[in-house]
Amino acid sequence: MTRVFASWSGGKDGCLALHRAINRCLDAGCLLNMVSEDGIRSRSHGLRAAVIKKQAEALGIPVIQKPTADADYEAVFIETLKEFKREGIDGGVFGDIDFEPHREWDEKVCRQAGITPYLPLWQGSQPELMKEFIAAGFISVIVTVKADLLGKEFLGRTVDRQLLYYLTGSVKNVTPCGEAGEYHTLVIDGPLFKKRLEIIKSETVSRGEYHFLEILETTLKPK
Repeated sequence: MTRVFASWSGGKDGCLALHRAINRCLDAGCLLNMVSEDGIRSRSHGLRAAVIKKQAEALGIPVIQKPTADADYEAVFIETLKEFKREGIDGGVFGDIDFEPHREWDEKVCRQAGITPYLPLWQGSQPELMKEFIAAGFISVIVTVKADLLGKEFLGRTVDRQLLYYLTGSVKNVTPCGEAGEYHTLVIDGPLFKKRLEIIKSETVSRGEYHFLEILETTLKPK
């Protein structure tokens, strides 16, 4: 069985990609989460690194968090993949759907580390992927929205069929999966989870062009 890492932000697309990969008999060795230079925040969605650690604990999969700046992000990522290769990890799972530059980057960094990239969601229909995610029993909440597209009231909202209906019919310039960064999510439960991640305390903050659900306290609950 091929051991893989999952490129991890904590959101629904990467989670569904990992779910599909595991169902195809790939072995999840670890999650890779890139964090800010000070190690405080996940670089992708602005979540506190501690929240991603707690989520990984809920999943029962080790998470590797690598601090990096913009200037050396790619170099650190590649070096980390080389470390994985030496440890017997031969593949990487990515949650990209249809943004070609992301696919090209995934393939480039994996090639330089001698690792095979897997993109289980690539070229999938975004509405259908959303339906699959929800039907599988995953639960996720919105933690980031682009301020000029979605309001603060969406923060903390559960990703469900009602949200999908809204995104596909009532709002412009927002793709169903948020593939262009319109919104981001945090998965808190589902078939991969050994425990449920529960948000105990949070607040709404704004930084730059985005509104964030600043998660201050979490706990794990038995399923």
